[in-house]
Amino acid sequence: MKAHKISDKELIGSYLKGDHICLEKLISRHKNRIYAYILMITKNKELADDLFQDTFIKVINTLRSGSYNEEGKFLQWVMRIAHNLTIDHFRKSNRIPVIDNSKNENFDIFENLNMMDKSIEDRIITDQIHKDVRKLIELLPDEQREVLYMRHYAEMSFKDIAEVTGVSINTALGRMRYALINLRKLITEKNIVLTQ
Repeated sequence: MKAHKISDKELIGSYLKGDHICLEKLISRHKNRIYAYILMITKNKELADDLFQDTFIKVINTLRSGSYNEEGKFLQWVMRIAHNLTIDHFRKSNRIPVIDNSKNENFDIFENLNMMDKSIEDRIITDQIHKDVRKLIELLPDEQREVLYMRHYAEMSFKDIAEVTGVSINTALGRMRYALINLRKLITEKNIVLTQ
């Protein structure tokens, strides 16, 4: 059976029976989303590396202690751990996380910019549009910005976002709605053109 067909639950079960390769498969399966989320919040690769490692240390310790309650939501559970560890870090250091995605070229809030076969000029214009949008996103309230990043970067469902942030699905949806409304207002106020 191929690794991608094995469920998270089966991998956890095999890991707990002593097959340590299964833990590596679990981490490999979910690491990009989790790491991207942490990095977006921290804006610091070294800190993101540390928090990512701390997240999986906590995951391993919880699995080994038998405290993990399998509900088919392994990724959401790990994202919640990553979220809480990141927030705890900022609370301890008395710093508020400011998200900067200027180095992430894949971000496209409107999902309508096509990068295929563009000229250098088109790419430069598109890059500038992305930078302008990211600067505007920085002006959003923390809760709205967080939901927007979880939805568009981590590609999480609103149900998963609600679980990770500890709010209702309606609250998560509302925060996304207000984030988009506020972005439109900012685009108008700042007279930013988001087309080529």
